[in-house]
Amino acid sequence: MKKLIYILLAGAAVITSCKKSLDQQPISNNTTDTYFGAPNDFLQGINAVYNDLRTYPDRLLNLSETRSDNLYAVSEGGVRDWEGINSFFKTIAANAYVEEAWSKDFNGISRANTMLDQLSKNGVAVIPDAALRTRYEAEAKFLRAFYYFDLVRTFGKVPLIDHPVLTDEALSIPRSSVADVYQLIISDLQFAGENLPLASAYAVADKGRATKHAAKSMLALVYMTRSGPTYSIEGPGLGLNEWDLALAQLNDVISSGQYSFITNTGTATTAYGSIFSYANENNKEVVFNVEYSTGSNPQLGATYPWLLVPDGYFQSLGKPNQGGLEIRPVSNNLLSSYETGDVRKAFTIQAGYAIPRGVTETRSFYKKYIDISQVPASRTDWAINFIVLRYTDILLLKAECVLHGAAGSQATDVDAIVNNVRVRAGLPGNKTNVTLPQLMEERRKEFASEGTRWHDLVRSGLVTTVMPAWIAADDVRKQIQPFSANYIIYPVPQSQLDVKSGLYSQNPGY
Repeated sequence: MKKLIYILLAGAAVITSCKKSLDQQPISNNTTDTYFGAPNDFLQGINAVYNDLRTYPDRLLNLSETRSDNLYAVSEGGVRDWEGINSFFKTIAANAYVEEAWSKDFNGISRANTMLDQLSKNGVAVIPDAALRTRYEAEAKFLRAFYYFDLVRTFGKVPLIDHPVLTDEALSIPRSSVADVYQLIISDLQFAGENLPLASAYAVADKGRATKHAAKSMLALVYMTRSGPTYSIEGPGLGLNEWDLALAQLNDVISSGQYSFITNTGTATTAYGSIFSYANENNKEVVFNVEYSTGSNPQLGATYPWLLVPDGYFQSLGKPNQGGLEIRPVSNNLLSSYETGDVRKAFTIQAGYAIPRGVTETRSFYKKYIDISQVPASRTDWAINFIVLRYTDILLLKAECVLHGAAGSQATDVDAIVNNVRVRAGLPGNKTNVTLPQLMEERRKEFASEGTRWHDLVRSGLVTTVMPAWIAADDVRKQIQPFSANYIIYPVPQSQLDVKSGLYSQNPGY
């Protein structure tokens, strides 16, 4: 099975010691300088920073996929945590998914800051290999940028903390502007892109760690997100024109020879499905993924595969219940968007199921990450990595940059890329003069269930037209609230507002 990369530190209190009574996650608290006294301590330290990626895929499915027009996640009883996410409720500041996003990202930032601080203080004395010290620093900065980028896209303004802080200091740190947070993100990713190894340079035991081109890919997405519209809110878009900056990073990834577009070797189903095969992890499509370890104690496998799958489906196949509870149906709009012959639909979506002597479910749901032969006994031990960035994404992001005016050709750098993706999906590759909305529709089907849809809509400027139209057409129960640009970002968690009165103000609309 896979190696253990995202490992919880034994005695993790030395990393985030003095568990806070205020329950404010940005606070990184006191550190134990003497812990980092041996080379293995630094290895454990950087592994701890990776550990907070474990629930990142769950967060994308809960806060991006469920928020978007891909799912009509109105629950039967109206009391599920995803209900307010899907339906744009104003009262979700205490929602478990919203709280988790803030706490996990800031916990990862805290660990990254501790790692960087200890490298500065003790790295030279403890780690004689200068190249390894630099790699650890680049990994920590990549991950800190990763967590901050997730926060900016989710909440807009957040506290900017780039070093370990004590409780009293944290209680004086307000939310920084999105522009200021981006400066740290860009600086960290530029350092990471210059100093991380190529994917091919890592030993087998280190596969899954951050790479040079993972950093460049993330930096490109940061530039593109900053270039999106502001919507007159303090969200992830700044209205900048950095498409050429993004394209330069993407071209570096494309020209590196480290990755490739998986093409059809027999049937189109084989090509697309092989990207997500349990037997084909870390394939040539993978630029960066969240790597899991199964069979360990405590269990550190993936939990995201079953998240959008109802337990009744597993029951219908005689498999252990996983925790998906009830169905979060795929929207009628997404179902109808697939062309006849598109193999991605059958691979990604399950069209209902029947329980023997039970109720037949006719609604559709995602099954992209489910291999029935690989269902674990425990829902916390799925043996499949989550691909955060894959090569097809890099190619389609390049096409997006060109459509926004970056250097390139419509025929070669937009139409040809889209047509290659379509041919792999079993469709005619005959599209010409592809527009931005058409590109986003192609991305929608290619990355359905991968958590990109909401961010694509926001970045492209389409969210304020697509979502109201979708609500009007698909909300048959009339439970979704009218869409507002304020809902592009989420509320500051109530637990954070309660720590110190006046330290943070709530985002408008909540």
